[in-house]
Amino acid sequence: MEMNCPIPYMDTDCVLLGHGSGGRLSHQLIRDIFYPAFRNPLLEQDHDGCVFPVEAGRLAYSTDSFVVNPVFFPGGNIGDLAINGTVNDLACCGAAPLYLTAGFILEEGLPLTDLQRIVKSMQTAAETAGVKIAAGDTKVVERGKCDKIFINTSGIGIVPEGVNIAPSRVAPGDSVICSGDIGVHGIAILSARESLGFETNLKSDTAALNKMIAQLVQSIREVHVLRDPTRGGVGTTLNEIAASANVAIELNEASLPVPEPVRAASEILGLDPLFIANEGIVLLILPEKYADEALSILRRFPEGANARPIGQVLTTGKALVKLKTIYGNNRIVSMLAGDQLPRIC
Repeated sequence: MEMNCPIPYMDTDCVLLGHGSGGRLSHQLIRDIFYPAFRNPLLEQDHDGCVFPVEAGRLAYSTDSFVVNPVFFPGGNIGDLAINGTVNDLACCGAAPLYLTAGFILEEGLPLTDLQRIVKSMQTAAETAGVKIAAGDTKVVERGKCDKIFINTSGIGIVPEGVNIAPSRVAPGDSVICSGDIGVHGIAILSARESLGFETNLKSDTAALNKMIAQLVQSIREVHVLRDPTRGGVGTTLNEIAASANVAIELNEASLPVPEPVRAASEILGLDPLFIANEGIVLLILPEKYADEALSILRRFPEGANARPIGQVLTTGKALVKLKTIYGNNRIVSMLAGDQLPRIC
């Protein structure tokens, strides 16, 4: 009689289906990879979730999922991208990010060395942003059912008293400011996709912007909108704001901070830089009288060194975004209709 042992092989250098079973291999994965990187008093509660104190005030909450391809790219990887993305979403609510959760969908066969590298980058990004990973979850799917690794991060933060970030506050005469170069992340990702066959020295701009934004909202309580233009880029993000506030926004093409490598790659690939994803810049809209002060604050930080005004809010009553070109005419910047760059974050 042929006998089969139901206990999976333990000594492995890649993810097995057993790592998602909730049994011995799952605990081994947590003990050897996740706990050493993420250990903190909240995780050490060893509960199904975590319990933590919060300050009096308003809470901000955000969640996001990351499926970027490839998972390692110039300037970062899916791990630090996931941390920075959720930190920035909270910061753009005017909140001070506190705690994150991390959910992992792993493909059978993912090398454990790759997982360790991703997890380590997540902890480094969390430390840089000043947040803690408070809870998490791991699931494993069969080979071919997932592309290496997908990550979901959710986060919670505290909105300081007096901070009110909302598109409804946008008003005619407001200035539109961009904190840095446009399109860098998207082009860096595309350069890492071998099938496209082009190279660039650009690295992703993925970064946590919460410390820069905190200084901004502490100093200027009249900031009306903060938004990180990730998927869909600057063009789509401003269309969303215009629709929410029912205003017209005019951009100045000559003022757009599009670096030459992004411009060149966009021309080769037939892309519009206004619709290329970003991961390390923020758009802010505030009364024009505060624009110079806002620029001064942003430029104190490396992430805001190239901050500049790129447009203004014109009128209410008609939601649109238009671009004043370098030739003096205008064109409508419509919301992105399709997916210009799939799996970019």
